[in-house]
Amino acid sequence: MFRIVCISIVCFILTSAFLVKPSNTFPEKLSEWNIYEGKLANLQPSKGLIPYALNTPLFSDYAEKSRFIRLPQNTKVNFVKEGVFDFPEGTLIVKNFYYPRDFRSKEGDKQVVETRLLLNENNRWKAITYVWNDEQTEAFMEVAGDEKNIDFINEQGVKQAVRYIVPNVNQCKGCHNVNDNMMPIGPSASQLNGVYPYETGNENQLTHWNNLGILANMPELNTIAITPVWNNPSTGNLNDRARAYLAINCAHCHRSEGPAQTSGLILTETELDPTKIGIHKSPVAAGNGSGGRMVDILPGESKASILWYRMQTSEPGERMPELGRSSIHNEGVALIKEWIDQMKSK
Repeated sequence: MFRIVCISIVCFILTSAFLVKPSNTFPEKLSEWNIYEGKLANLQPSKGLIPYALNTPLFSDYAEKSRFIRLPQNTKVNFVKEGVFDFPEGTLIVKNFYYPRDFRSKEGDKQVVETRLLLNENNRWKAITYVWNDEQTEAFMEVAGDEKNIDFINEQGVKQAVRYIVPNVNQCKGCHNVNDNMMPIGPSASQLNGVYPYETGNENQLTHWNNLGILANMPELNTIAITPVWNNPSTGNLNDRARAYLAINCAHCHRSEGPAQTSGLILTETELDPTKIGIHKSPVAAGNGSGGRMVDILPGESKASILWYRMQTSEPGERMPELGRSSIHNEGVALIKEWIDQMKSK
């Protein structure tokens, strides 16, 4: 399971000399994109940017995220039943990573760490990363990656410290790689099928997009699948929430067209084959990442499962996901542990 393929951390230990800037035409400063109004760190979107959120987002060392999308004028997003939507040429997707100083008051002071842009240019997606300065006045293009030491107070009132890693441009390509093409990961029909608190009031995101005239061929809302919120039992049972969590955190690699396809472990929400999900499945190659365990998932025995082991370690070369986290998502690990422990052996 989780076979260590070409996207492993070793493959990404590159010096900046090997990193190619996405394009000479992209601004060096985030402010030059004119995507925000007023004070830059307030992340107040300019006209034409539409905010959105995912029902179950990717874990990124406890960072909060704000997301926006901008479409070229008079264009529409093509509805896709499964997988990421088909976005038109010229689409810009914006994702900000930030930490509230105190998670008990998320609307208070915050530290923005990075802003990632995905631009659909010439029918290919290009990633541009901007790292914020300590003064929170500007963010600058960075292709070689970066590291930030972040302090915050969590929801329990306990001070936390995180070593946040900004990926380099090659690592971005690794996670967003589908059939050797860079693609967005999150914005799918089921992930967007949820209510968002717009300035005009709460509204289902798909309905909102459809009413704006930017979503083509949308079927009846009640026929569209809903990705449950991983930590909200009212949105789905334990199996559905665990599968949603694994899908967003792992399936960008562990899918039939992803970089880890040769592992045989498929973690998309729609996969039904128990063996492909990992149940009683021996790993193709895991090395030290197996932790001495024999199968990816042993029903009823989370601590004997490679899946659990790799999620609860932060050791390079053993942890999963390999990229995007340096700390352990304790709540996510607890969810997967409960899911495996409640499985019935056959």
